[in-house]
Amino acid sequence: MSTGRRLHYDYADYLASLERSELKLEYCDGTIYAMAGGTPAHAELSAAVIGVFHRLLPKGCRPSTSDMKVRVEASDLSTFPDVSVVCGERLVSSIDANAIINPAVLVEVTSKSTEDYDRGDKLSHYKQIPSLKAVLFISHRTRSITLVERSNTGWDEREFRAGEAVTLASPTISFPVDEIYERIVLDPV
Repeated sequence: MSTGRRLHYDYADYLASLERSELKLEYCDGTIYAMAGGTPAHAELSAAVIGVFHRLLPKGCRPSTSDMKVRVEASDLSTFPDVSVVCGERLVSSIDANAIINPAVLVEVTSKSTEDYDRGDKLSHYKQIPSLKAVLFISHRTRSITLVERSNTGWDEREFRAGEAVTLASPTISFPVDEIYERIVLDPV
């Protein structure tokens, strides 16, 4: 019986691989992962969130597409959330000038292949970012948005469905769930 050996890459290896790759790559604690591509509905939902955020975010807060790399210094994760919001000055990692370390809000549009990871291990990584106030999960199956928000006692989770409005405490914004899903045909379940 043969035992597989896990390759360990340093961050410089990851950056070199990312430069050569046509795919987005995620890095976590010495392992490089290819990120799954999205569906048309996934892309449209991401764009809808950016449009709503661009209109509603207070001055000094800016949304970015999935081209913005986020680095979680505490857990050695670098990844590309579907939407990132920085409020104030953009701070970058000391080991990666293309990776921000101070998002205020992160958004993940779920997919069949990544939903469990996004809501589980990846969320655990995200919670270690000191500046992070909220994570939104935009469902690819139903008109529903899950908000995981930092509070004085830890992290609170709330779900919002069609006909309801999502309200974030910081930055302070509110928008209807239906506005995100307007004119979008969701992926088949």
